[in-house]
Amino acid sequence: MTHSDVTEFHGHCLCGEISFRGTYDDQNGLKACHCGQCRRWSGHVWAAILPRSLDIKGQPKWYRASDFARRGFCATCGSSLFWQRDGSDVIDVAAGAIDAPTGLHLEGHIFVADKGDYYDITDGLPQDPQE
Repeated sequence: MTHSDVTEFHGHCLCGEISFRGTYDDQNGLKACHCGQCRRWSGHVWAAILPRSLDIKGQPKWYRASDFARRGFCATCGSSLFWQRDGSDVIDVAAGAIDAPTGLHLEGHIFVADKGDYYDITDGLPQDPQE
């Protein structure tokens, strides 16, 4: 559901134990992250929105992924759902866990210098080697 430049979204993990809803700005800037940590976390690449508001139902399990961020997932089905930088109030939400239609459009790629050797990025979108 869209109102002017704000879009409402809903989503959930694979088993439905964790669900969420919120809003994001249409200027979201959805990018795919190709860093090694995100590829391991998601099984390929990680794409997430930075919501304007977020309400999570259920209790995600949090994993301290680095010295500056944590990652949230469903302890029942294992779905990768969230990423949060230390000290930030914003929890990034996995684009793949958002119910369709999302209205999202990939705008570019980050950390492509660390991308997997098993694929090429050929969509013509901007590619940043580091971020």
